[in-house]
Amino acid sequence: MPDVPVQELWVALAGPAVNVVIAILLFGWLQASGAWQSVDRIGVTTGAFAERVMLANVFLAGFNLLPAFPMDGGRALRALLATRMEYTRATQRAAMIGQGMAILFGFIGLQGNPMLIFIALFVWIGAGQEASVVQMKSALAGIPLRRAMLTRFRTLTPTSTLGDAVDFLLTGSQQDFPVIANGRIDGMLTRSDLVKALARSGRTASVADNMRECPTADASEMLETVLGRLQGRDCHTIPVLEHGTLIGLVTMDNVGEFLMIQAAERRTSGAGAGAQKLRNRS
Repeated sequence: MPDVPVQELWVALAGPAVNVVIAILLFGWLQASGAWQSVDRIGVTTGAFAERVMLANVFLAGFNLLPAFPMDGGRALRALLATRMEYTRATQRAAMIGQGMAILFGFIGLQGNPMLIFIALFVWIGAGQEASVVQMKSALAGIPLRRAMLTRFRTLTPTSTLGDAVDFLLTGSQQDFPVIANGRIDGMLTRSDLVKALARSGRTASVADNMRECPTADASEMLETVLGRLQGRDCHTIPVLEHGTLIGLVTMDNVGEFLMIQAAERRTSGAGAGAQKLRNRS
């Protein structure tokens, strides 16, 4: 999703627009062919197939246009708000509106509509996640990857055994291990792959037979751009390379710790600045 508000607005509206166009085309075809019948006679498995598809697209367009994340309507609302305020603040405002709608849906659902309760939970969780992701991206903006990467880590070689990886896993906090061959990274042995391979082949199995390819990052990149590669992937550790040589690792855990430290330092500097102002006034 683009960060430019106008571009985000067009992208967000594109999905519901497709549903509307399909519904209009099907409505025109049903009218021209004389196949239209009363909506009251339409069910999940009864009625003309084309008319059921048309009604489904109408429902999808209306649902997606609700001004709440993660629906397209929530992104469109965020884009409109972002034309008047900072992007992170616009996201938080749109998320609050979405969660307000979730409370309303939940209250109405308690009156006898369980589906609305499910939608309320979906909207509440989606709004909170979107606000958290944007806030994290804003906090990481402009921070070099070098500042947050792990520089003390263990590596394996293709000839290492799973027993070697188990020893590293049990004697430290590292969970995923880069596999190095001839000074270059050859793959990654993740904790989940290690556990599965142990159950299947035992400690004597080769690391080379159980490693996987994972995305890498260059040391010159910004932490914000690398964050997207960490999310939604089977690999939860990204090797950091400089001129092809492994110099560090970055994980969601150490990114979270970095953010906590940054927040604590900001609070400390803010408190110090406030105390200095009080002393100046006195």
